[in-house]
Amino acid sequence: MKQVHTFGEYLKNKFGEKVYKAPISISGFTCPNIDGTVARGGCTFCENDSFSPSLDGVQELKGFHLNLSSTQNPYLDKQLLQLEKQFEVISSKAKREYGAKKFLVYFQSFTNTYAPFDTLKALYDKALGLEDVVGLSIGTRSDSVTDETLEYLAELNKSKEIWIEFGIQSIYDETLERINRGHDSENVKTLIQKSKALGLHVCGHLIFGLPGENKEMMLNTAKKAYEWGIDSVKYHPLYVVKRTALANEYARGEFQPITEDVYLDVLLEAIQMKPSDVSVQRITAGVDDSSLIAPQWCRDRNTQIRNINKKLKTVGLKY
Repeated sequence: MKQVHTFGEYLKNKFGEKVYKAPISISGFTCPNIDGTVARGGCTFCENDSFSPSLDGVQELKGFHLNLSSTQNPYLDKQLLQLEKQFEVISSKAKREYGAKKFLVYFQSFTNTYAPFDTLKALYDKALGLEDVVGLSIGTRSDSVTDETLEYLAELNKSKEIWIEFGIQSIYDETLERINRGHDSENVKTLIQKSKALGLHVCGHLIFGLPGENKEMMLNTAKKAYEWGIDSVKYHPLYVVKRTALANEYARGEFQPITEDVYLDVLLEAIQMKPSDVSVQRITAGVDDSSLIAPQWCRDRNTQIRNINKKLKTVGLKY
């Protein structure tokens, strides 16, 4: 069996030891698709409360939100403390339970370039100064990154491992409009290529099973993402959770979630067409709590991984 090229493998080969992505949530960050800059309510599948930071005893900054036009940040010191305290807890657990030696600080929740440059620079610099940190991975949207931020990240990348993660989701503008994404596919393509031209590492997020999309459309999105030059990929099935616009569509019979069989078929083909040097960071997704409405096969990740490996085995691959 041939092993699918994973992000963990990439990092271990580069650094010679296990590197763990430490997910961090910073209070005060939001999204232009939530605050009304490009749209309101977020993407139809997004349950905004699910992004509320787990602050490990550090006070959350309720009612405080930054954007690209913010002229001041009176809570920067508290945000820096949130970063430090969260990393301390997460890194200690990862060392103890997973044998992690080095870390990428993963700015995960909301849009982590959607703030004034001075705030971003302070947070990024603080993260890179934490013990055993070798780099950053920054989750964001393609419509929320300034040239100043990209150029600074490119400068950091000369001595550290800097990744930027973009939600591609689909290359079809009619799909992006239907899910209330707030930007078109050309915007994503432009920012991916701009990031690559500056030497940054790019991870692309793909969602299979978006409303109105068939298998061919899903695979075309994967093909284009590879062509745009992404270095790593996260594959997600679309699932429905409570308190979302998608949940309302599902209740009205306007949306039917992707079946596990179709997801496995699309995933297999997407992996087979993937360039060998593009690493895989995520191969499925789901949630095992009362918020999940459908499909039920997205509830148990261990079962998902077993079924994925059964499918991959048919072509001599394993994950």
